[in-house]
Amino acid sequence: MDATALTHAPLPIQLHVACAVLALVIGTAMLFWRKGTPLHKALGRIWIGLMLGVSLSSFLISEIRLLGPYSPIHILSLFTLFGLWGGWQAIRAGDVKTHRTTMISVYGGGLIGAGLFTFLPGRIMHQVVFADGGATALLAALVIAALLVALYYQRRRAAL
Repeated sequence: MDATALTHAPLPIQLHVACAVLALVIGTAMLFWRKGTPLHKALGRIWIGLMLGVSLSSFLISEIRLLGPYSPIHILSLFTLFGLWGGWQAIRAGDVKTHRTTMISVYGGGLIGAGLFTFLPGRIMHQVVFADGGATALLAALVIAALLVALYYQRRRAAL
């Protein structure tokens, strides 16, 4: 791993990455923890703030330009913003099912899906993660796989 590419990146990219990493950690933890608790609500507010930071800072990043300073990746930022608003409104209205579906969709599409684009060759995160020949990427893949297996067994146990 070579963090110098990130430490020398423009401030909007550093802010974007910091918010995304924190949102990934908190969002993943929230998938496993009990819902509706004061902790869930507090972390949910923090997560929404972080995701707003991720989405809004993305509009200051223009490494890939197709439509002026924007690219199709910025469409995901718009979907994320609308999803955050919809999920917030749903829980305020007491619609837990819509809130859950919307927030999981924002996590999956706006964080995981959009995040995968950052690892394409030529992007800063590709330089950071693959600078050591892929060892960091392999470790990250193993951690993600372990989290998915744990999530699967947790959901399976809850269904019984």
